Amino acid sequence: MSDRYAKYDAFDIDYPADRVLRITFNNPKTYNSLDAKGHNQITYIWKDIDLDPDVDAVIVTGAGKAFSSGGDFGMIDANINDETQRIQAWKEARDLVYGVIDCNKPVISAINGVAVGAGLVVAMLADISIAGKSARIVDGHVRLGVPAGDHAVICWPLLCGMAKAKYLLMLNEPVNGEDAEKYGLVSLCVEDDELEAKSLEIATRLANGAPSAIRWTKYALNNWYRMMGPTYDASTALEMLAFAGSEVKEGLKSHLEKRTPEFPKGSPV
Repeated sequence: MSDRYAKYDAFDIDYPADRVLRITFNNPKTYNSLDAKGHNQITYIWKDIDLDPDVDAVIVTGAGKAFSSGGDFGMIDANINDETQRIQAWKEARDLVYGVIDCNKPVISAINGVAVGAGLVVAMLADISIAGKSARIVDGHVRLGVPAGDHAVICWPLLCGMAKAKYLLMLNEPVNGEDAEKYGLVSLCVEDDELEAKSLEIATRLANGAPSAIRWTKYALNNWYRMMGPTYDASTALEMLAFAGSEVKEGLKSHLEKRTPEFPKGSPV
């Protein structure tokens, strides 16, 4: 493996095919959650990939039964109680989304099992998203007590339409692989045991294609996302504002206690 990626030790990196880089979230005990270190690394790896002359396609997947359960409870607690950490989280949330969008190499997500929160960013912003039938895609933010941030506002209405996006995001409704394909949230759905092979097949096809033609097609299409930049920026700012409020405290507590949250009523907004 190139020394370029030696510093990214929060996940596994390998080369399953010529000129194909694979990133695997590998913390199965917590469904591949991301701590502060992992969140930082998945945010800033994209510039190195962008500049790597030896990579023409990227696969992102998870080890075991999950893609990623997003930021861990330690990160959430820090966002609630530490203003400096909250500002850092806002910056990384912004940089992760634009990092994936602006990376000139095509990205394939192989979504196995649960994909939530920050872990869902790469899954949904990937250029080709492939879900196993047992995938469980859920944004997760409103269940925590913060508005949908990270990525959803920039792409979900475009992928599945505004009506379905509001339904899924505001009700925190989970979606399996087959429904995700039906709604247009993912590119395709395959049997769980075919997911790895299919992602590698597509990555290899992209890596063997005309690199400039593919990259410039991605760049032009992603201008749809760039046009939504101000709307996305508002969503992340509101998410960080909510981390300083009372609803997220109950959301986190209820997660830790494994119960239904009892959010305060009578919000002034």
